[in-house]
Amino acid sequence: MNRQLYDLINAYEAVSEQEQADRQVMLDFITTFEDVTTRNNRFGHFSASPWIINEDATNVLMVYHRIYQSWSWCGGHLDGDFDPLDTAIREGKEETGLTKLSLLYHQPLALDVLAVPPHVRRGVFVSSHIHLNITYLCMGDESETLMIKPDENSAVRWIPVSEVLSIVQEKDMKPVYEKLIQATKRFVHS
Repeated sequence: MNRQLYDLINAYEAVSEQEQADRQVMLDFITTFEDVTTRNNRFGHFSASPWIINEDATNVLMVYHRIYQSWSWCGGHLDGDFDPLDTAIREGKEETGLTKLSLLYHQPLALDVLAVPPHVRRGVFVSSHIHLNITYLCMGDESETLMIKPDENSAVRWIPVSEVLSIVQEKDMKPVYEKLIQATKRFVHS
């Protein structure tokens, strides 16, 4: 069992029924499967995301995801790393071109069990599975030059928080982004 992940998730204070249920799924997943941090587990694996806001929390940095054909947050697989925070920061920088990414809160902002539809990645068919995602609240500098990561996204831009839900094409992700917007308000304005 991956004790580091288990302890992190067990200590997380869920703020809704969805998070309570997803937290329990994550804990059960860790105790059921030996390998939860690599894609070798084809049922699912852990991933991490930075929810990147600007200094006054009016904009969110998003990418236009190639697979989902929608504006999306950044994020990626843990790929054997047992520290989801490292993954969130690394993915945030890799997918946007940011060189500086500040963590605003050391505990996760949100937990989500996300269904990943079947798709082709780098010429290989990938079956449906789940991502057990841990999100961290981060701040980026709007003056930095943004760069796409061509194998994953086709655009990167700062989007006003008020427009996020209207530009996202993935219906299932809208409640997730709404939750992140509300959670950001709790941390930034408290």
